Amino acid sequence: MKLTILGCYAATPRSFTNPTSQVLEIRNELFLIDCGEGTQVELRRNKVKFSKIKHVFISHLHGDHFFGLVGLIATFRLLNRKKELHVYGPKGIKEAITLQLKLSNSWTNYPLYFHVLEEKMPERIYEDDKVTVDTIPLKHRIYANGFLFREKPGDRKLNIHAAQKYKIDVVYYKKIKAGKDMVLDDGTVIPNAELTFDPDPPKSYAFCSDTVYKPDNIPQLKGVTALYHEATFIEKHADLAQPTGHSTAKQAGKIALEAEVKNLILGHYSTRYPDLDLFGDEAKEIFDNVLLADDGKVFEF
Repeated sequence: MKLTILGCYAATPRSFTNPTSQVLEIRNELFLIDCGEGTQVELRRNKVKFSKIKHVFISHLHGDHFFGLVGLIATFRLLNRKKELHVYGPKGIKEAITLQLKLSNSWTNYPLYFHVLEEKMPERIYEDDKVTVDTIPLKHRIYANGFLFREKPGDRKLNIHAAQKYKIDVVYYKKIKAGKDMVLDDGTVIPNAELTFDPDPPKSYAFCSDTVYKPDNIPQLKGVTALYHEATFIEKHADLAQPTGHSTAKQAGKIALEAEVKNLILGHYSTRYPDLDLFGDEAKEIFDNVLLADDGKVFEF
């Protein structure tokens, strides 16, 4: 599982920082999460192939989280995209994008599908044979969702030495990795456990930005491999968090601790702070394994 941070700062973009956008790669599938201004440029800078993006998840309709989307959709058209594109986002996302496409006469030459989110409880919005995606209801100034990505269990790992010991033909390897026992020509049954090893534990990623401190999400976040949680403020400015619909770094640490996540990634920093270590230091007072997002940074799990 690989996470590429394209932008992770709050509010207005600067010449050296970008608003929220990131690319998650799971089992060779790419998912774009939020699409603030500058996302196209950062995709290029980070050498992410446009053609591999088939699903875009928009958390909410504040500009720093989706103003780059119409530009990306239009660029796909200029690149003669043929593959369909799916956009998941709050009610209003379809109207906002299609009006701009209409007024600029930039209708796509590829299938564009909108999946409108209105539910206030967690719901599954995407599933294939490798990955599931569920919403994480957040509490912000407007309707907002986070997203929980989970790998499905992979195939078992072939014990090649055992397979060769029993002279098993390679044509049966796929069946064995799928968990089947092997029946030899003489009728002997070789249990699958003797021919394979357990697969790697499925990985998971939770994206939570923007939101106030919301402990009722903890059961859904339990044990995830990595949690990206907004940390707009440090505790010194905690009085600003609730009215603006945001969290502090220390509050993000509390969520990570109680949810027993493996890794906490902080982001969505207010640009009032000169040093990102201020966020990390505060979260580490609560939770040990804290990572700091920054534009262009890549995390692999």
